[in-house]
Amino acid sequence: MPLYRVTLAYDGTGFAGFQLQKTSGRTVQGALEAALLRLSGGVRVAVAAAGRTDAGVHALGQVAAFELSRELPAGALQRALNGLLPDSVRVVAAALAPAGFHPRKSAVSKLYRYELDCGAVQLPQRRRFAGYCASALDPQAVRAAAALYLGRRDFASLASSGSSTTTTVRTVTRSEAAFEGGTLVYETEADGFLRKMVRSMVGGLIAAGRGARSVDELARALEARDRRGWPAPAPACGLTLVRVDYPPDSGRS
Repeated sequence: MPLYRVTLAYDGTGFAGFQLQKTSGRTVQGALEAALLRLSGGVRVAVAAAGRTDAGVHALGQVAAFELSRELPAGALQRALNGLLPDSVRVVAAALAPAGFHPRKSAVSKLYRYELDCGAVQLPQRRRFAGYCASALDPQAVRAAAALYLGRRDFASLASSGSSTTTTVRTVTRSEAAFEGGTLVYETEADGFLRKMVRSMVGGLIAAGRGARSVDELARALEARDRRGWPAPAPACGLTLVRVDYPPDSGRS
């Protein structure tokens, strides 16, 4: 059967994450599989994705793959799915994928962005898509903390409980903090991320920026490999999966 790769954008508000849940809960995977069920004439189509984004996390470039019993032009598949999906989920690109392609296992890197509004008041229109910190942050301390994450290291201190990963070692190639007006925009890219790892990275930036933790204290907490010594993760609403990259021979979506 032909294997398809789609790139998804979604507003994660109101979803219990991407992955289907054992208990009740609306998920992005569930919405996509429901649309594919109608498209396939009632035959369930299993979907795999590049990342299991948590409840409330958004995406601009989530990648998913699935097999269909019949071949469709990419544009026709995109239009058909967008006609069946809820307005909060959109297929922004579709393509046939090469044999053996897997959206998670074939990925070489992922890019996430976190937006945090800082100041006395957060605009109501921003509440769905940005975290909030009432106090101003020290840019120099935030950037110094962001530099701690670069390189290949053990991120056990930033891992949330309940993860099934076999190793907590990851390689971070990008960790950049910029301030746009009263908003902190943090971008990080790595070969993979642990559960709630990016939100925990932002939690460290907030602690450093507020002066609650020094950069040296964060460095020691990172080396300790103990989640109990790390600041709380930032809220999910500010996080977006921006892009997933693959080797050139993995096809394009």
